[in-house]
Amino acid sequence: MSTIHWTTGHTHQSARWHSENAAPLPRRTVVADDRMKANDAYRQACEGTALLWQGDFHNARQLLQAMGRRIDRKTPWSSTSPSESFHLHRRSNSHRARVLGKLLVLLDDDHILALRRAPDVRQACFEAYGPPKGPTVVSLRELLGVIGAHQWRLNGVDVPALGTRIHPHYGVFAPVRSEYVDLVAHTPLPPATLRSPDTSTAFDLGTGTGVLAAVLARRGINRVVATDISPRALACAKENAHRLALTDRIEVSSPGLFPEGRADLIVCNPPWLPAHPTSPIEQGVYDPDSTMLHSFLAGLSAHLRSGGEGWLILSDLAEHLGLRTRQQLLDAIQAAHLRVVDKIDAKPRHPRSKDATDPLHAARSAETTSLWRLTA
Repeated sequence: MSTIHWTTGHTHQSARWHSENAAPLPRRTVVADDRMKANDAYRQACEGTALLWQGDFHNARQLLQAMGRRIDRKTPWSSTSPSESFHLHRRSNSHRARVLGKLLVLLDDDHILALRRAPDVRQACFEAYGPPKGPTVVSLRELLGVIGAHQWRLNGVDVPALGTRIHPHYGVFAPVRSEYVDLVAHTPLPPATLRSPDTSTAFDLGTGTGVLAAVLARRGINRVVATDISPRALACAKENAHRLALTDRIEVSSPGLFPEGRADLIVCNPPWLPAHPTSPIEQGVYDPDSTMLHSFLAGLSAHLRSGGEGWLILSDLAEHLGLRTRQQLLDAIQAAHLRVVDKIDAKPRHPRSKDATDPLHAARSAETTSLWRLTA
């Protein structure tokens, strides 16, 4: 366990250090309060000094925003290629996270945030961190994410294809993009699932919130096995299946990619970009070296029943960013001895695809999400 130390007056204090994105223990920590100026906070954070906030909660949020504006004032970077734009964009985001992550708060016993005008964060922290383990220091930026995730979990995300809401957990990618869900909801089911509907089986690999498993179950698949490598995702999928009264059809498996046995339909929506995630939530976006994609393709034939199909839902954003070519994807499909039966496309409808101020706007506006129907 890492321990963070600071001095208040002449008293030396310490607490457990926690960071969801594995940020290292700060080399130096000083106490800050409402007298702290944004320029001073920004300068010290850039130099690597952490600021443990002991003032008003709302003032801390305003200070965080002011530090963010100072980061944004830096000269915009330029690039010569889409891939360079992507890497510069990620580097910029990493710098932003590193600097803003230096503003810290102390959670007392029972996850209590003892700051003036602070909200009650106990339930939000319990959902994200589990039972309290004594006084713990976290970044304010992370805590705000925990609070936001708690609200999403309470209110849910509307999924038109289901006609109801899915409730994401902290660290689990939320189904805010409807096009990939709609593809699974409207693509004709394989004939193998229709011949014997009472024994039809589907696997949902990398289930996340369980939204695609729920769509398949609502479409009449008798048994849907949902898998994921994340225990948080498995707990989330199990809770959503219970909310939707689908526990008789959806079986949430133990951590892993493929469950045992074979299925008439195997659906996989892997992270779309071959890059390394820097936080738990980014694991739903970034797939290092396309590991999950290749694992799905390599194991598909061995887990399909006769006449079954594999559905690969994949955006071509990586192609527009120069991170992967279409030929590399086709070569991987061929190397796995798979055949493409059909490819169904959907254009993005999310706001970022229309945001001209986004540094990656050219790639996002050209993006297409496809459902590849594959057979052995």
